Amino acid sequence: MNTEIKNALQVLKNGGLILYPTDTVWGIGCDANNPEAVKKVYQLKQREDSKALICLVADDRMLTKYVKKIPEAAHSIIDISEKPITIIYDDAQNLASNLIAADGTIAIRIPDDDFCYQLSRKLNGAIVSTSANVSGQPTPKSFKEITPAILKGVDYVVNLHHEKICDKPSSIIKLSNSGIVKVIRE
Repeated sequence: MNTEIKNALQVLKNGGLILYPTDTVWGIGCDANNPEAVKKVYQLKQREDSKALICLVADDRMLTKYVKKIPEAAHSIIDISEKPITIIYDDAQNLASNLIAADGTIAIRIPDDDFCYQLSRKLNGAIVSTSANVSGQPTPKSFKEITPAILKGVDYVVNLHHEKICDKPSSIIKLSNSGIVKVIRE
């Protein structure tokens, strides 16, 4: 795994795209602080840049770097959730501007996956994580379902967990600073 982290980290630092396994589905990723790399993700997915992307961070401490005020409920939700959960936070900061939604929000998940954790720690930052498919197409459930266009469109394919079946995207909850909770995807 150390070699894969080293290789993926080099690509991220150089503004490239990686294809990598997460705690949910195979993802297309880049350095969340690099607007040019984020633009490449939108282009590869053929997705409007007005549709937000999810970011992964290593832990709670890193989360505070990207969200001005984390609602108290967020920590409880993260702690008690039995499945991967992405939370949309108000007042995003310190990220590529084309990653932050028009309303100032950002979707962030702390993955339960050693590779993602280590990669984020070594990068010392957030990593974009969007499903490895063209927008509107089905999300691949395994590595072998990823289309040639996506495989060719990234700069590095992580050589881990190619046999893993990933058929459960994360739940998504919008948690506003005013205390309103809205379930976006169960």
